[in-house]
Amino acid sequence: MTDVTLEPADDRKAKRNVVILVTAQALLGAQMPMIFTIGGLAGQALAPNPCFATLAISAIVLVSMLSANPMSWIMQRFGRRAGFWTGTAGGSLGAAIAAYGLYQSSFTLFIVGSAFTGMYMSAQGFYRFAAADTASDDFRPKAISYVMAGGLVAAIVGPQLIKVTADATVVPFMGAYVAIVAINVIGSLLFLALDIPKPPVPSVDAPRGRTTWELLTTPTIAVSITVAMVSYSLMNLVMTSTPLAVVGCGFDQSTAADVVSAHVLAMYVPSFFTGHLIARYGARKIMATGLVILAGAGVVGLQGVDIENFFIALVLLGVGWNFGFIGATSMLAGAHEAHERGRIQGMNDMIVFGGVTLASFASGGLMNCSGGNPQDGWTAVNLAMVPFLALAGAALIWLILRPAED
Repeated sequence: MTDVTLEPADDRKAKRNVVILVTAQALLGAQMPMIFTIGGLAGQALAPNPCFATLAISAIVLVSMLSANPMSWIMQRFGRRAGFWTGTAGGSLGAAIAAYGLYQSSFTLFIVGSAFTGMYMSAQGFYRFAAADTASDDFRPKAISYVMAGGLVAAIVGPQLIKVTADATVVPFMGAYVAIVAINVIGSLLFLALDIPKPPVPSVDAPRGRTTWELLTTPTIAVSITVAMVSYSLMNLVMTSTPLAVVGCGFDQSTAADVVSAHVLAMYVPSFFTGHLIARYGARKIMATGLVILAGAGVVGLQGVDIENFFIALVLLGVGWNFGFIGATSMLAGAHEAHERGRIQGMNDMIVFGGVTLASFASGGLMNCSGGNPQDGWTAVNLAMVPFLALAGAALIWLILRPAED
């Protein structure tokens, strides 16, 4: 089944929108590697118990999950622009509250600010779907891939901004959160140029589409959501623990930022050709390749805690996420109709970030409370990947083995 766009596909318009969304991914997206690098370290300094070090990051992904359906409804009712502005408003407010929490040495305020940041994370997740709204069937996987590639700039800018801003104030890390406020304010102006029509209000006799249950039990949709959830959850599980592991194993914060930077680069550099690979080989093969690469990241992570292990494991983690997540997004985008978009896209992100939330909560506990040292914690984090990879792999094999007509 192919997606029915709101109007005849015009790839010239789609390409203009992609440029805007790529820029937004690059500028606004820089706040996410910043937060994921310093969130655990700042939380560790404020938390009453080291097992709660990554609670702030968990709050981000939890609110991102809870915001997915409301954000999708806002975009379905008022358009993409309104949803994206809601996200930047949440990002600005969240960073401001988190900065004040650091100033007051308040772990509670820091968590509250992080929770508001989840609104931005949820909105950013819809950039990839927005890229597909006005694209033709042929251009759709490329449009999604190009928008994800915007994270390449974010991967470079975000960690470097940490080096400039993290110690710019007397209170450690507060300067980084002030910079994130500015990023959201400036970046929100980009959406003034976005040209995606609002979905029409359905008439009384308009097709209602499949029910939510029918959508979720459609094999292609079910497997795409499963692979997206596992790819994103495992990426978050390992990445959240990485700064704690790197610093805990004797390296400094700058090195931890470099490892995260390499990881985020690996997440987005492949996006320049992932869409072409999907168009040539199909989403299923690219998703399968992503799962294999994620497994490779876990194997390398288990081999030791030398800095080379961290870099190689995190690079593989980024590439595996890219193939698995973009492949799943492309398959989902072609499996529903336009009038089903608001429900299934919101439901998809709620399920995906539900898994990410659980992974984030587990990350701090596995890292800081498994065994007696950081190396034991890092081993526990990498072993935790196994059952989820088995789940996604089994789901994808099941889909491939189904009769072609399904």
